[in-house]
Amino acid sequence: MEINFNYVHVSASERLEAFTTEKINKLANRYDFIVKADVFFKKENTSEPDTGMIAEIRLSAPGPRLFAESSNSNFEHAVAEVAEQLKTQLEKRKASMKTY
Repeated sequence: MEINFNYVHVSASERLEAFTTEKINKLANRYDFIVKADVFFKKENTSEPDTGMIAEIRLSAPGPRLFAESSNSNFEHAVAEVAEQLKTQLEKRKASMKTY
């Protein structure tokens, strides 16, 4: 599976990429129909102290693309929330897939 990382107003981090890759690989091991993942890290100025670090993940799989986004005080928490959101979406997708 291919994972692409994109950074917007944020410097690249190997530790963050490793953490995110681990989360995505857990999903890919459980749901083998995932083809590709696009990961976006963004930083926005907000008035809320516990938001501003945004993680977005777009998964390519059969059917419409799956997308989840989370804003938190740090990227690790945002990635964890996004992974949980995608897990829910993947469960629904897997239930709707039919085997012939």
